[in-house]
Parts: sequence; C-alpha cells; structure tokens
Amino acid sequence: MPDTVAPEAPRRNSVDALVQDIRTLMRERKLGVGDHLPTERDLGEHFAASRNTVREALRTLKAYGVIDVRPKIGAIIIDRSLEAAFDLFTFSMDVSREMFADVQAFRRLIEVGIGEQIIMDLAEADLAPLDAINVAMRDETAIEAAAELDYRFHAALVGLVRNRTLTDIYRLLKPVILRLMFLGKNRRPVLTDTFADHAAIIDALRRRDRVAFAYRMSRHLEFGAQFLGDADQRESHIREQRKRS
Repeated sequence: MPDTVAPEAPRRNSVDALVQDIRTLMRERKLGVGDHLPTERDLGEHFAASRNTVREALRTLKAYGVIDVRPKIGAIIIDRSLEAAFDLFTFSMDVSREMFADVQAFRRLIEVGIGEQIIMDLAEADLAPLDAINVAMRDETAIEAAAELDYRFHAALVGLVRNRTLTDIYRLLKPVILRLMFLGKNRRPVLTDTFADHAAIIDALRRRDRVAFAYRMSRHLEFGAQFLGDADQRESHIREQRKRS
C-alpha cells in the first residue's frame, strides 16, 4: 500500500500574490461591503491556484478584516480593516490637554470651512437626518448617548462633503471628540445650548447662507473649547487612578 502524502503547504509568496490578485478582482468587479467573493473552487480555477493556496489567501484576507467566511454562505466582504485600526488607536491612546486642543483646532479648520462645499450640492433631504439627530440629542437623558448623538451630528455634516478620506479621519478622531463632548454633556444647560447651536447651523444651511454657517459653526466650536480645562483635570484623575491600581 503506497504511503499517504500530505498535501504540500502553499508557499508564502504564492499566498501573498493571490491575496493581491483577489483584491484586484474586487476592484475590477466593483465588489463592496456585503458582496460575496467567488467560491474557493471558482477562485482556484480563475487564478490557476491550488485549493490550499486559495484557503490560505482567504485566511489572510479574514485576518486583515477584509472578509468574513461564513458556513454555507462563503466569503463576504466586510472590510473592517479601518475599524480595527481605530480600535487599536482608542485602546492605546493617552489623551492630553494638548491633544484635545489640537483636535479642536483641527475641527475648526475643517468644519468652519466646509459650508461652501456642502451648500453647492445640498438637497433639502440632506437636512432631515441632521434635524432628527439634533432632536434625539436634546431629548436624550443618558450623558454617553447624548455625546454620541452630538458626534453623529458633526460626522453627518462632514459626510455631506462626500469625501471618504475626510469621513475616515473624523472616525479616527471619534474617541477624542467624544471625550470632550461627554464633559460638556455633564451639564444640562450645555445640552440645551448645543441643540440651539445645531439648529442655527441647520438653518444657515437651509438658507444657503455660507457666512452664517461659518459664523455659527465657529461660535459653536469655541463654546466646546471651554471644556478643555475640565478634560485636563479628568485625564489627570484617570492617570492617578491607574497608578494606584
């Protein structure tokens, strides 16, 4: 009886090459989140690759957070690679007063200046989600949820620019922005004032008034900067607690 020969493990360079080939295939076929990749057999035939090489390539893509392999369904594109980087950033960062100040200054540079771009392509339907988020924030009683809704309002505004890179940057900065917003939401009058500021910003957009938008947004972000001192004290308190534990 002949000896049973174990299947040869795929060479790493073959796997890496196939990973790139699959990414190219995704771009060429315009496959996006939620779409299915071809089956293992189809991929093997298309790229003249062994079954082992295909499986290793899919494992690599899964490890990168690009796909999820589900029983009886196959490989589905999820592309969580960016979210995974955000999770790591959130876990490892130690937010200082300087970082808060820098992020707030960055927000002013961006959010005050995007009014003209938004108004150029603005449709009335674009404002309804902003109104809904703002009302939900005003009526929210939990501080964390109110801060999250505040962030969603600003993220939705940035999203109206329709620039993916800018949207991704704001998602990356979300942990820092949320901490500042959380400090402000500890005070009920601040929540009421934030609602009024948001409403004025929406009104400026509705009237296509670029100057009013820039003015309202600038004042709103200046208002948020007053909590930097609170942020500094809170972060110092957290660091002291870490040292004692």
